Amino acid sequence: MTVRVQREPFDAAAELQALTAGRTDVGGVVTFTGLVRGEAEGKALQSLTLEHYPDMTEAELARIETEARERFDLLDVLVVHRYGELRPGDLIVLVITLSAHRQAAFAAAEFLMDYLKSHAPFWKKEAFADGSETWVDARVTDEAALARWRSR
Repeated sequence: MTVRVQREPFDAAAELQALTAGRTDVGGVVTFTGLVRGEAEGKALQSLTLEHYPDMTEAELARIETEARERFDLLDVLVVHRYGELRPGDLIVLVITLSAHRQAAFAAAEFLMDYLKSHAPFWKKEAFADGSETWVDARVTDEAALARWRSR
C-alpha cells in the first residue's frame, strides 16, 4: 500500500530512499513534507490533534492516490499522514511522487496536497498556549486550490 495513516513519526529521507532504491526508470522525484506550525490565527500553538475514522480515511486516501495515478503519468506514489496529538515542528504529512519526467511529478504532488488540505477526512483541533482550543475548518484558499483540478 502506498498510503499510510499512522500515529508514529516518519523519516522522510528513509521513505524516499526506500521508494527509489534500485530504480533507473525515475527521472523526476517530488517530495513535500508538511510540519505543524507554531502559530495559528496569530496565536501561539501548543498542539494540533488530528482525529479520524481509520477505515474511512484509508479508503479515501487510497481513492485519491488512485486518481492521481490515473491523471498523471506516475511511476510510484507514497502518502504518509499522521494523526494524534502533534507539536509545533512535528512532521505531519509526506507526499512523494515519482515519474519519468518532472512535470508529472510536480503536478501530482500539488494535486495530492491540495486534496489533503481540503478534503481528507481528518478532524483537526488546535490547542493554544493561552488554554483555548478550536476545531479547524477548511480554508477558502484550500478549496480554491482544489477547485482548479475539477476543471481538468
